Amino acid sequence: MFTTRELQDEIIRLKKEKDVCILAHAYQSHDIWEVADYVGDSYGLSKQAAAASQKTVLMCGVRFMAETVKILSPEKKVLLSNPDAGCPMAEQMDVELISGVKEKYPDYTVVAYINTTSALKTICDVCVTSSSAVQIVKNIENKNILFIPDCNLGKWVADQVLEKNIKLLQGGCPTHVRMSKHDVEKARAAHPDAILLVHPECLPEVSALADYRGSTTGIMDYAKKSDAKEFIIGTENSIVQHLQFECPDKKFYPLSKDCVCHNMKLTTLADVYQCVLGTGGEEILLEDEIREKAGRCINTMLELGQ
Repeated sequence: MFTTRELQDEIIRLKKEKDVCILAHAYQSHDIWEVADYVGDSYGLSKQAAAASQKTVLMCGVRFMAETVKILSPEKKVLLSNPDAGCPMAEQMDVELISGVKEKYPDYTVVAYINTTSALKTICDVCVTSSSAVQIVKNIENKNILFIPDCNLGKWVADQVLEKNIKLLQGGCPTHVRMSKHDVEKARAAHPDAILLVHPECLPEVSALADYRGSTTGIMDYAKKSDAKEFIIGTENSIVQHLQFECPDKKFYPLSKDCVCHNMKLTTLADVYQCVLGTGGEEILLEDEIREKAGRCINTMLELGQ
């Protein structure tokens, strides 16, 4: 029987012994953060994995994130901590659907949020992250843009890039759309001195009321650097806990108690232990053609993001 600290110590010992790099997405629990080599958003973690010296990488997150790691580090062994951890948004649209849409709009550049499967990325022109989407869409030569899959993030981009003709499809993050305008009104009434920080995956009527809109990393950086002492957090509720640890002199409140990603919560510290022990997780394997075509979509993101 382990205590949390003992299990963490054993994970740290094993990852060093077996040369494993542990990546923890920002929405993972804090006990997993404490054993990770790198913490952050999905694409940032993939870049860290590519630069890491370890030959085995463990992704504590969801499937599309582990696939992105494999795309950028094909020579490495990539493990997904919990095989059942998927992303409903990434799975909303498939190759068949988007191929049909492309036939209807052949003169549109297809922009895919990084929260998509590797298979879908193979037929898209460029990837974006929530922090790079505006800049990359601005840098695309074509005026006509098909933005998938998140229509809320797409609307946020469209509002800032008025010179583009941005077509959106109905899709998005089921976790972030749980937050409503009523939740904002309720939170503002309860915490009148707090600043509202939200992710652009939220509904437009929620984003419109925010003091700051940005990626998960952007939200955390804003809260840490701000002189304000109280914040309402409009993204996955684990960020409230992480900020409480990092800024103990400040107060953080969830915009909604229902903003919980159940797929992210599937991964436990025990899962991480089983993975570094060699008895858990799932190795991510991608066909060369899928990996190469999806990689081009990501590489275009790098070129346009310069």
